[in-house]
Amino acid sequence: MICNKTLKENSIIKACWHYLYDQCPRGFLFFIFSLFFSPAGAQPWAKKASQAVFTLKTFKADGSLLGSGNGFFVSEQGEAVSPFTPFKGAQRAVIIDAQGKEWPVDCIMGANGIYDVAKFQVSVKKATALTLATTPAGNGSTVWLLPYSAKKAPACQQGTVSQAQTFEDKYTFYTLSMQTTDQYAGCPVLNDDGQVLGILQPSASATETSSYAVSAAYANALQMSGFSLNDPTLQATAVPKALPDNQEQALLTLLMASSAMTAEQLEQLVERFIAKFPQVADGYIYRARIHVDKGEFAAAEQDMQQAIKVSDAPDNTHYQYAQLIYQKVIYQTDKPHDSWTLERALQESQEAYRINPEPVYRLQQAQLLYAMMKYADAYAIYEELQQTPLRNAENFYAAAQCKIQLDENKAALALLDSAVSTFSKPYTKTVIPYLRLRAQLSMDCRRYQQAINDMQDLVALEPSNTELWAEKAHYELRVSLTDQALESATECIRLAPDNSSGYLLLGIAQCIKGLKQEGLQNLTKAKELGDGQAQKFIDKYSN
Repeated sequence: MICNKTLKENSIIKACWHYLYDQCPRGFLFFIFSLFFSPAGAQPWAKKASQAVFTLKTFKADGSLLGSGNGFFVSEQGEAVSPFTPFKGAQRAVIIDAQGKEWPVDCIMGANGIYDVAKFQVSVKKATALTLATTPAGNGSTVWLLPYSAKKAPACQQGTVSQAQTFEDKYTFYTLSMQTTDQYAGCPVLNDDGQVLGILQPSASATETSSYAVSAAYANALQMSGFSLNDPTLQATAVPKALPDNQEQALLTLLMASSAMTAEQLEQLVERFIAKFPQVADGYIYRARIHVDKGEFAAAEQDMQQAIKVSDAPDNTHYQYAQLIYQKVIYQTDKPHDSWTLERALQESQEAYRINPEPVYRLQQAQLLYAMMKYADAYAIYEELQQTPLRNAENFYAAAQCKIQLDENKAALALLDSAVSTFSKPYTKTVIPYLRLRAQLSMDCRRYQQAINDMQDLVALEPSNTELWAEKAHYELRVSLTDQALESATECIRLAPDNSSGYLLLGIAQCIKGLKQEGLQNLTKAKELGDGQAQKFIDKYSN
C-alpha cells in the first residue's frame, strides 16, 4: 500500500514537471531533462564529435596488417592526425570512419618521432572535423577522452589535467589523471566545450593511473619542406609523402626525391606535383624523363610540349627538351623514335638561344654538333665560348677533343696546356683527366719529358690506381727509362697481383735489361692471366 507521504511527493514532482513543461522553452527543458537522465560521461557535443574519430590500419608491402591505432580529422578536407608509430615500416594505410567505411590514406603531410605524431591526408570527400582548442587547459582542468566507436555515440571518459607543460613556446604536453590502455592511443582529448586539446598517448603500463596527450595543434601544424625527405622519421615509412605548399620548396622536394626514392615512389610524387602545380613546367619535365626511362617517347614528347606551353622560362624548357633528346639518342639507341634526332635536339637548343642568348645554350649546341661528328663546327663554338664566363678547363678539354678528331694533335695539345693552366699546384684529383690526355698527346707529339712529368703527377694523385702505374711504365719503356719502368711495373703488380699488365711490362723491362730468364717468366705469367700481347714478346725475347 502506498503511503500518503509518497503520494504527496509524487504529486509535487508531477506538478513541477507540468509547470516546467508549460512555462519553460523546449530547449531549456531538454537540457534539464538531460541532467537527470543522460548516462555518465555523455556530453552534448559527443555524438557529432565522434564522427571525426576513426581507427587507423597500416599494411606491409606484402599486404599483411602491420599496425593499428586511432586518429581524428582536423579539417573537412580530410586532413587528419594520429600517432606516427603505426606508420613505421608501412607501405600503405587506411582509416575506418565512424560509419564503418574504409578510406585510403593518400599521403603523409608531416611527422615527428619525438612526440610520436603524424599528420596525413585521407582520400575522403568531406569529413567531420574537430575544432582545435585555442586556449590550453590548465592544471586541474576537466578533460574528456572521446574513443572511437562505429555507428553509435560513445561515452566519454572523464579525467583531470595534473600537469600542463609548454614546449616549443606555444604547444602543450599534458599529463592526465586518467587510466587508459593502448586501444585508445590516438583518440582525442577534449575540453568541456568539445574542443580538442591533444592526442592521447596511453599509460606506460596497465597499472599506471596517468596518461599523456600531446598538443593537437602541434600535430596539425606539421608540414613538409624541401628537405623533409631526409628526415629519419619520414624515411621510416613508405607511405607516400605530401608536397610542400610552397612551390619552391616543392621543387626542392622533387630534386631531393630523384636520388632518395624508388622509381615508383618518384613517379607518384611527380604526379602529385603536376596535380598541385599544373602551371609549372618542371612537373612535366620530370614526368617526361620518367617516360623516357620507360621507353615511352611519345608520352615524353607530349609532356615536353605541355611544359613549353606553361613555362615562364621557355628558353630553359627548350634547353631541357634538347638535353632529353640528346641523352635518348646517345644512350638508348635500341629504342628508335623517329622525331627525336640530334638535328631535332639542335633545333630545340637553337630556339632556347634565340629566346635568351645564354652561353650555356651555345655549349649545348657544341656538344650536339660533336655528337653529329661536325667537329669543325663544334670547335668554332668552343673557341667562341673562350670569350665568355664559360672559359674553363672543361671547355678547353672539349675543344681539344674536336682537334683530335680533326687529326690536329699539336693544336689539341696546346688546348690541353690551357686546360691544365687553369689549375693551381698542388694539384687535386679534378685535374686527372686533363693530365692524362695531355700525357698521351705529349707522347704522340714527342714531348716526352712533359708526358713523364704528367704521369708522375698522376700517380702521386692516385697512388693506388693500377692503370696509371701501367701507363707510366709503358711511357717509360717508350723513352728508354728502363729502370723507372721496372719500378712502375713492380708497383703495378703489388697493387694488383692478378692483373696481367704489370707482369707484361715488368717482363719486357727485364728482357731489355738483359734479365731474360726473369723477364720470360713474367711474360709467361701475363699470358697465363690472359694477356693477348704476351706471346708476341715471348717469341721476340726467346731467341
